[in-house]
Amino acid sequence: MKILVAVKRVIDHNVKVRVKADGSGVELANVKMAINPFDEIAVEEAVRLKEAGKASEVVVVSIGDISSQDTLRSAMAIGADRAILIQRPNDLVLDPLDIARLLQQVVITEQPDLILLGKQAIDNDCNQTGQMLSALLKCGQATFASSIEIEGALLQVTREIDGGLETLSLSLPAVVTTDLRLNEPRYATLPNIMKAKKKPLEIQPISEMDFTPLNQVKTLTVTEPKKRVGQCTLFNDINALVNELQAKNVF
Repeated sequence: MKILVAVKRVIDHNVKVRVKADGSGVELANVKMAINPFDEIAVEEAVRLKEAGKASEVVVVSIGDISSQDTLRSAMAIGADRAILIQRPNDLVLDPLDIARLLQQVVITEQPDLILLGKQAIDNDCNQTGQMLSALLKCGQATFASSIEIEGALLQVTREIDGGLETLSLSLPAVVTTDLRLNEPRYATLPNIMKAKKKPLEIQPISEMDFTPLNQVKTLTVTEPKKRVGQCTLFNDINALVNELQAKNVF
């Protein structure tokens, strides 16, 4: 069984994001970048399935500029076998549907049995690509996965919903988006980092693909969240908090 995992290069989650002075986006120059945390969980799960004998190959794919090679090397250091980079120009902005259309072409070429993605990217929080890809491929999907089990030709996925947990049974191929509680990604060891440098990485220019951006989404402006006004009040016990809330006619 082949598993395809889509990963995205984003600002490291430990970095404080700064908005550009013209409000056109966030500052990316001289900023530490990393693999999207939810995608890292997807890579870890794919590698675990391979280690358990459920999969024979793990392929990672990313859509970005040439610097996205670092993200793919990080995924291969975790345990992926090879990587594909769909290289786009720095000034080309793609919305989730564009990303799903590009991934659809990769899926058609690679013919994986299982496609894993993080449930969302921490830079835009869209949570759309996996669902759109499933619709384009006309295959089953399971979102917010907290457990994945392969039983023969069926995929058992436990997903988190508002009321608790829901278990789905899917036939392969299928698209699954991963949530935080699925696993804890391993730290890449130095030997594996060195091995990742020798693993195959295919670069596919987007200009050579059958693709035209739809340009259906336009960013009008990006602003920082409003700063909180006033100070927090600390209470020594619950009774003092309740009295304060009653005084302010909260309830």
